[in-house]
Amino acid sequence: MSSSTTAEDTGRAPIWSVSEHLEDILATVHPLDPIELQLLDAQGCVLVEDVTVPVSLPPFDNSSMDGYAVRTADVAGATEEFPAVLEVIGDVAAGALGGLTVGPGQAARIMTGAPLPPGAEAVVPVEWTDGGLGEGPVGTMTPHSLAPEGASGEVRVHRPAAVRAHVRARGSDVQSGERALAAGTVLGPPQISLLAAIGRGTVRVHPRPRVVVLSTGSELTQPGEELTEGRIYDSNSFALTAAARDAGAIAYRVGAVADDAETLRATIEDQLIRADLLVTTGGVSVGAYDVVKEALQGAGDWEEGSESGSGIEFRKLAMQPGKPQGFGSIGPDHTPLLALPGNPVSSYVSFELFVRPAIRALMGLQDVSRPSIRAALDSREPLTSPSGKRQFLRGRYDEEKGTVAPVGGSGSHLIAALAHADALIVVPEDTAEVAPGTELDVILLR
Repeated sequence: MSSSTTAEDTGRAPIWSVSEHLEDILATVHPLDPIELQLLDAQGCVLVEDVTVPVSLPPFDNSSMDGYAVRTADVAGATEEFPAVLEVIGDVAAGALGGLTVGPGQAARIMTGAPLPPGAEAVVPVEWTDGGLGEGPVGTMTPHSLAPEGASGEVRVHRPAAVRAHVRARGSDVQSGERALAAGTVLGPPQISLLAAIGRGTVRVHPRPRVVVLSTGSELTQPGEELTEGRIYDSNSFALTAAARDAGAIAYRVGAVADDAETLRATIEDQLIRADLLVTTGGVSVGAYDVVKEALQGAGDWEEGSESGSGIEFRKLAMQPGKPQGFGSIGPDHTPLLALPGNPVSSYVSFELFVRPAIRALMGLQDVSRPSIRAALDSREPLTSPSGKRQFLRGRYDEEKGTVAPVGGSGSHLIAALAHADALIVVPEDTAEVAPGTELDVILLR
């Protein structure tokens, strides 16, 4: 890990900037090793190699409509008053094997997706015909199970069709040998659909990281349990687990751990087996019961034979909220760990700034942070900000107006305000006051 470039040689702990802390995290966290996964298990993952099309899509000329496969010369000039009368020689259903050949004066009843039979040059939709009923135009084809005779007899066609009308050509989607998806593609439903369509059952990807979230504090009670005097409900572990899943991770929530260093150490050791990233919340400040700092001191020596370089460094950042932070690695596999402050807003802001990018980096993504835009401050009064600190205020962004309005105050305990915000307003370190209408950077949380 690097050291802060903004620290003064005063003998005190250095003050890290937000950018320095994030750069240090991203320099340490690397994409997880690729694995081969079944398609549905690969949803949300990032491809590690190009995927080439082995077979053209569609693999054969096929009908885009339910109707009749015809020769264009046989329906030229057809009208309702003077329809073309053709002999129906059978059905061509989707998935059917070949066998029919359309000759002069003939038509084959064909279904959407069925292969165009030899001899046919176009498809006329059933709505352009009498459906073989000998009357006027019909709106639908009679089901084969109800009227097998519909596959024979005669059909009257009321409109002409150009060559290749309503025919999907072989390879009109993608051609064999073309690149279907590039390395670095995130696999969503459309991409998985394409992979399945070209016959890929598995794909090589960076897996979704497994993130374990632990909250600490003897005052924490689990939601649904009785809240006794002096205690509060544990919201952080729920918020951060949900945020980790939203970022693309497989996230596990561990119930609140009491303020006991040995218990916390044992809990973390137990969780290492299923963690690609550990996140703790609480216990990183300067209090007598800040158990995370106590438990993680010398974390690099937890495992016998662990290599040098392991360990957690606790830092002060020039930001509000979220000044106290911890980062490093623990255990034999040097599993990265981010220790966040315990106040709910501090914890969530810290997650967005540092943990979310770490998760996205583990996934192999290039864009690891939330999108940021510029917006004018919509406020009746000027905003104040502590000098020397980058402040992150909750806000609501109005895309139509290009403005952002503060939500709630700056307190790091105001959960309700956070629940109504969809953006973070960023006030730079060198700004102590922001006038209404001033343009600021805004991190979108949508």
